[in-house]
Amino acid sequence: MSIILMILFGLIGGLIGGMGMGGGTLLIPLLTIFGGLSQHLAQSLNLITFIPMGIIALIIHAKNKLVDFKKGLIIILPAIGGAIIGAILSTNTDEELLGMCFGIFLVVLSIAQFISLFFMQKKPKNYQKNVNNVKK
Repeated sequence: MSIILMILFGLIGGLIGGMGMGGGTLLIPLLTIFGGLSQHLAQSLNLITFIPMGIIALIIHAKNKLVDFKKGLIIILPAIGGAIIGAILSTNTDEELLGMCFGIFLVVLSIAQFISLFFMQKKPKNYQKNVNNVKK
């Protein structure tokens, strides 16, 4: 794969990831479909790029007081456990099956996003209060 293509894919993945939308959901398909990389390699590249991307995005969001560290800490331990299980499962899964599972995940995610966009737009009663408290 050409260096220019990798830089472009990294820029796109970083942009989406920095916005908190999961750059890997875009980066992995770009690397496998257009970059010709294996599913395992694309996933590992996505994970290694996430480290600096996540740190930089976290710093910027924290400076803008958009991070609730207490809630984040509650999520971290189960996420670490899930990451360990997911890494073991993915390394022991056939590449074709892994790609199919990732594709199914993206389809389900797209359907859920579509449904939430049109059918679940109700905001909680204290939505504006919560938004104002986060920005202070």
